[in-house]
Amino acid sequence: MRKQEATRLKQTANTEACADIRSHIRLLDRRIARVEARIAELVAEDEAFARTAQRLRTAPGIGPVVAAILIAERPELGHLDRRRIAALAGLAPVARDSGKRTRSRAIAGGRPVVRRMLYLAALQASRHHPRFKAFRARLEEQRKSAKQAIIAVARKLLTILNAMIRDEADFAT
Repeated sequence: MRKQEATRLKQTANTEACADIRSHIRLLDRRIARVEARIAELVAEDEAFARTAQRLRTAPGIGPVVAAILIAERPELGHLDRRRIAALAGLAPVARDSGKRTRSRAIAGGRPVVRRMLYLAALQASRHHPRFKAFRARLEEQRKSAKQAIIAVARKLLTILNAMIRDEADFAT
């Protein structure tokens, strides 16, 4: 909603409407800050969650919100192999073949909130971290679409996060 209001502000010429939109954005900012503070409190209250969140945040693209969502929605993190954890997040390619008909694979299933957060984390990581940036570039050179490349980065990032939690290790460049 905040993003929508910011877009409306850019498209509005009327000064009174702009003032109203700015007021609404400030209200949304305060509410977002309150929710994020409460999430941080809840994570900090549990020592294991706090350690896990701190470890997750060492990885590129993982901020406090993504870490909290992974902790809440992905309790299996660190306990499953890379294929199963990717399938649970909805980042594994699914076959939809029928008889002799073979279709291209697409991601499906899993928990949509986790998939969305990992997509955003992968987008940031593939823009700013050399390792993920090179991986994305290599996929795009192989004629993968930008979205396919980012999903592949998200799956790679999830695999790394899974290993980090399993091995109790921080992200290694």
